[in-house]
Amino acid sequence: MTATSVAETAVDQAATRLLDAQSTGTPCAPVRDLIGPADVDRAYAVQERLTAARLASGATIVGRKIGLTSPAVQQQLGVDRPDFGVLFDDMDVAAGGVAPMARLLQPKVEAEIAFVLAEDLDRDDLDVDTVRSAVEYAVAALEIVDSRIAGWDITYGDTVADNASSGLYVLGERRVSLEEFTPVDAEMSMSIDGEVVSTGNGAACLGDPLAALVWLARTAREVGTPLRAGQVVLSGALGPMVAVTAGAHVSAEISGLGTVTVGFSGEDQA
Repeated sequence: MTATSVAETAVDQAATRLLDAQSTGTPCAPVRDLIGPADVDRAYAVQERLTAARLASGATIVGRKIGLTSPAVQQQLGVDRPDFGVLFDDMDVAAGGVAPMARLLQPKVEAEIAFVLAEDLDRDDLDVDTVRSAVEYAVAALEIVDSRIAGWDITYGDTVADNASSGLYVLGERRVSLEEFTPVDAEMSMSIDGEVVSTGNGAACLGDPLAALVWLARTAREVGTPLRAGQVVLSGALGPMVAVTAGAHVSAEISGLGTVTVGFSGEDQA
């Protein structure tokens, strides 16, 4: 067997392991034994297999999420770069609605700034001014992160392969242009059942959420899947992520953007 075929087999086996975990609702072992803990190309190849499976089942891509934007988390995983995952249409939970716990394995929640694009970002010269001008509006968001890997026992390769540990997301209702809002200046407070559990600010997200968006725009273009008008981008956590349980109610306030809320169903409710 050639080195190429060995690599492809490992990618296929990793994708199958993650897909089985999702379909059965039972977290699986890490996939780093198959693809390595930090092999970026193999990890994204697994993610592409998962994306293809979702598209084949009828899902539609509506945007991207950026992960590992916190220096502390990067240090924890021994990496010096963010990662990204794909957002699908059925991951969107209406603001104030209920997230289905039956669909989640071991969810955590974090508050973020989301950007919705008015223009494609497929040019060669994607600097901060170009990217900023392509943003139609910003909105407060909650990302419900999830891991198919048991106990969140992840390395960089594991989380990238697992679609950057994506679960669901919630967008707030207040839409604000970047003429009215400076992302790096935002202050965030997130509560679960009325108790503050996470605080942070715009600088916690790769120094500036717009810097995270620039990184993603350039990276997506380089890999041949540029960001498109109308897509949603979750730019990364403004504070620590927190585990959430069935029946919980989560609310986050981001200065300049207002509040975004979501409830969580009982364990067996869809």
